[in-house]
Amino acid sequence: MEAITPQPPRRIRWLRRELLLRLMLPLITMMAVAGGFGLHYTHAVIERVFDRWLLDAARSSIALLRYDDRGIAAIDMSPQLKAMLLFDEIDQNWFSVTQSDRLLAGQPGLPDHGSSRVGYRRGEAFDAEYLGQPVRVVRVELTRPGAAPVTMLMGETLTKRHRAEQELWVLLWPVVALVVAAALAIAIAVRRTVRPLQAIATRWNERSHASLDPIGVDEVPRELQAFASSHNELLARIRTMLARERQFAATAAHQLRTSLTGLQLGLARASETPDPQAMRRIVDELGGSIQRSGRLVQQLLTFGALDPEARADLDRRRIDLVALAQDVGATHIEQASARAIELELAAPERPVCVAVQPELIADALSNLLDNAIRYTPPGGRVLVEFESDPPALRVSDSGPGIPEDEREAVLERFVRGRDATGDGSGLGLAIVRDIVAMHGATVALSDSAWGGLAITLRFPAGH
Repeated sequence: MEAITPQPPRRIRWLRRELLLRLMLPLITMMAVAGGFGLHYTHAVIERVFDRWLLDAARSSIALLRYDDRGIAAIDMSPQLKAMLLFDEIDQNWFSVTQSDRLLAGQPGLPDHGSSRVGYRRGEAFDAEYLGQPVRVVRVELTRPGAAPVTMLMGETLTKRHRAEQELWVLLWPVVALVVAAALAIAIAVRRTVRPLQAIATRWNERSHASLDPIGVDEVPRELQAFASSHNELLARIRTMLARERQFAATAAHQLRTSLTGLQLGLARASETPDPQAMRRIVDELGGSIQRSGRLVQQLLTFGALDPEARADLDRRRIDLVALAQDVGATHIEQASARAIELELAAPERPVCVAVQPELIADALSNLLDNAIRYTPPGGRVLVEFESDPPALRVSDSGPGIPEDEREAVLERFVRGRDATGDGSGLGLAIVRDIVAMHGATVALSDSAWGGLAITLRFPAGH
């Protein structure tokens, strides 16, 4: 025996989880983008503010330059000015004034270029490293005709800038708190939103298995009313189906009980009859009754196996309706001959092809032929004919027919026309109706050319 490979469990989707993800992800994404933009903007603002302070100090200092007749620059800085430029309670500051690599004032070695350069109207600023420390340096250049350019550099460590950024970052905590509060509000809202579904499920679980009463649509939110209405429609279809099945079971039991009662009475008469000829007649009657009971049981089994809504489960094959009708008709030749009925098949020149489950269509046609032969008087006619576009099959007879006002009703189970004679069960046309419905086709009853009944099975175009 082949080992059965266990199937992995299917992933269960949680409505609450999906709602939370759909609501939280956009919120978190927007807050993250806003927070990142805020940090970037804060850093840029702090850089500009402190850069301009340095630039202002550098421009004020370079204004003290003096030139001789040869264009040689000199700067006269008092000790107080130098101390003011270098003083800072938090950071270390440096400056240098140079002309053509000649140091005019300040500390030597300050870098004159670096990374993260930002240009300003009065100079530029950049990041660099000096004496092993990261520094921010501003550069101001003064040019004069006939003289080499003079460059003033001012640098400072980054402590003030970092502290300012940290103080401004504190302003982002309310944003974080807002995100947390929004997340909690969303979680509570989602839980309250799905609570009506849980309430409906609880009410369903509390019901008896036999209860098919509809749920109150007004008791659920508007968004769930379509779901509740669909559920009620399903319950209504189930109630209708169960009612039909109960009626079917009761009627079938009555039909079988009637047949068995007839058999019992016949056996009792046979046991009490001393006349061999009378006993022979009774035995013949019992044989006919047994045949009718067998046919009834077969029809009940066929009807019970049909599901008019199970179209997807059909084993469809493309067949020729004419060939199928010839095979089915051959099985009814003896029945027609016994009643001196002319059974005809008007075969067209070209095949009439349809995609169907042949066994079911054969059952439907067999029921139509059996009914036509059974209710047509001796010496009558039964004709099977076809149409090609759209595909159709018609069984016509010269029997008594069915009044127009009864034709819809006789398609129901156990329903016979008020003028019906014989020993039928009223299942044949119901079986035909369900088989035809399973194939997406239609059944129509009309008058035949001889005044009897014509039943047409019409299949969809392109079937």
